[in-house]
Amino acid sequence: MQVKISDTTVVVPSKPPFADDHLLPLTHLDNDANLRVTFRYVRAYVTTTNSPDPFQVISAALSAALVHYYPLAANLRRRRDNRFELFCSNGQGVPLIRASVDSTLDSVSQLNDADSQFLEQLVPDPDPNEAMVNPCVLQVTVFKCGGYTLGAAISHSLCDGMGATQFFNAMAELARGSGEISVQPIWDRSGLLRPRDPPLVETPVLHEFLKLDRQFSPYEHGKQLGKVVRECFEAKDECIEKFKTELLEQSGLSFTTFEALGAYIWRAKVKSSRIAMGEMVTFAYALNVRKLVNPPLPIGYWGNGCIAMYVKLSAEELIGKPMWEVADSIKKSKSNATDEYVRSFIDFQELHYDEGITAGKEVSGFTDWRHLRHSTVDFGWGGPVTVLPLSRNLLGSVEPCFFLPCSGSKGKKDGFKIMLNLRESAMAAFRKEMEKFSSQEFGLSFVTKK
Repeated sequence: MQVKISDTTVVVPSKPPFADDHLLPLTHLDNDANLRVTFRYVRAYVTTTNSPDPFQVISAALSAALVHYYPLAANLRRRRDNRFELFCSNGQGVPLIRASVDSTLDSVSQLNDADSQFLEQLVPDPDPNEAMVNPCVLQVTVFKCGGYTLGAAISHSLCDGMGATQFFNAMAELARGSGEISVQPIWDRSGLLRPRDPPLVETPVLHEFLKLDRQFSPYEHGKQLGKVVRECFEAKDECIEKFKTELLEQSGLSFTTFEALGAYIWRAKVKSSRIAMGEMVTFAYALNVRKLVNPPLPIGYWGNGCIAMYVKLSAEELIGKPMWEVADSIKKSKSNATDEYVRSFIDFQELHYDEGITAGKEVSGFTDWRHLRHSTVDFGWGGPVTVLPLSRNLLGSVEPCFFLPCSGSKGKKDGFKIMLNLRESAMAAFRKEMEKFSSQEFGLSFVTKK
């Protein structure tokens, strides 16, 4: 299937949001080198008969929302210290692409059966220079059935998934006829999450996970892995619960779904990739710190409010340990999640920003999108039936894994989806590991906790 792009409109705020040109700072979390990527994702919507034109609805809502979220229309600039800032000027706007496709959403099972090549056509893909000029680009693609997709490409330096969803919820409120948005955005990037004076790294664990190497780029390293492919897997409730029960019987410990399934997928990835046993491998995940820091970040803050957490083992340890011990290492890593860890992470960035902060080569990035309020982004036809991320760079990993809400507008939801990016040479072996999980043949070694 071919997506046809008809035109691109630059949508500006419906009224001038400020008087004079100015610069806006970004926090040290916004300026994390690992976040100098564009995160891309698509939402699919089913419309009703004789619905208004989705492009016009979203264009008007975007124009109204940019009065409050005008930094998304600004230009990113590089400062002398190599950090980013935003240049804001009246007249700036967000490019909105109008596209169409001569097929129905049902023909691709509301995107669940769409191949990667087709999905890529639904989301803008600006190069790094374009992303500096336009840190937010949107695309509305209308299907033959009247349903549509909203593709987004947003610079991670401006916000994380929760911040972006806050913006889209504001758009959706305005599209449904609200005269004002319920959550007012808060910028304050210079006041919140700033380094201490003087900066002080008091969390020794950071030095265990992070090192300094100006010569290493995780995304350049990713090019050496060969072709990276994307595939979705289903995690059914019954399989998940049985797996967690078996881990409980082995260890006497209860694990969350993220801890248990994260451990299984991490091991399966490393095993399938045939990584050398002596190689250090890292499990990296994003933790929301909005309520963790003291004082908590205010409601409405839409900058990057997550911080990277890590588990590091040798490939031999990861594959050789009982599964419950791997899950337990992920559980225990959460004990590092303190206000001091966040402050030390920010101060570490301040002290070593230009020295090549890295978590190493074999990083598996995990993020959980099941609770990001995607379902509330309702432009008048109900929430999205499918949400799919297309980003391949996350947390210093070129093979990220996303836990996604179950798709579909009909029927009872059973479990959730796993979208995995993995080197093509390893995908067939990984698929077999997931088939074992689906058939509840976990292959666990029944080692009891001492």
